[in-house]
Amino acid sequence: MAYAETLTLTLPQDTRGKIGPNAVLQTEIAIREAGGQGLAERIFAKACLGHLLRQRPDDMIDEAIPRALFNALFETVPRREGIRIALDAGRRTGAYILRNRIPMPVRVFLKLLPAPLASPLLLSAIQRHAWTFAGSGACSIETGEAARLIIADNPMKMPVCAWHTGVLEVLFKELVSPRTGVVHRTHRADEPTVCTFTMDWR
Repeated sequence: MAYAETLTLTLPQDTRGKIGPNAVLQTEIAIREAGGQGLAERIFAKACLGHLLRQRPDDMIDEAIPRALFNALFETVPRREGIRIALDAGRRTGAYILRNRIPMPVRVFLKLLPAPLASPLLLSAIQRHAWTFAGSGACSIETGEAARLIIADNPMKMPVCAWHTGVLEVLFKELVSPRTGVVHRTHRADEPTVCTFTMDWR
């Protein structure tokens, strides 16, 4: 597949190693929906984050916090259940971004465009908020026949990168095409580990 353009994302210095608080807030909700208060308390305690159930973050957080939470999630529940919860958390995060971070006129404009035109504009928005997905990871995007988000040294690696997949699924289905599918691939070229997300609406 040929790609028309490759853009490298440069994160502002003050956001390196930081991730939006919804990586924790929406994961808490997804855990509660799946297993109730007891499961949430077990997982947050295992991650040494029990205090966040009492004082929820409202600003950008160190990437080590959601990383510890997702690690505890997959250590506590079976892999398939962990993927389901992380995917739900990602979808909830994507829905939050749609409601609160993308102005209504922009949403309407993107939805009126053909998918090949809307996709690069959405990826440009992702470029301006790369910490939401990448934290300290090296992130790039590719536009063309499909769209790709590529994260090297992903600080929130997990099985099939379910959280990232959920976020991207919601954004692209809502703003580019409801036919969009998101395919995740992890590959290594010695070092570092690279996660590639392909969004294809064809």
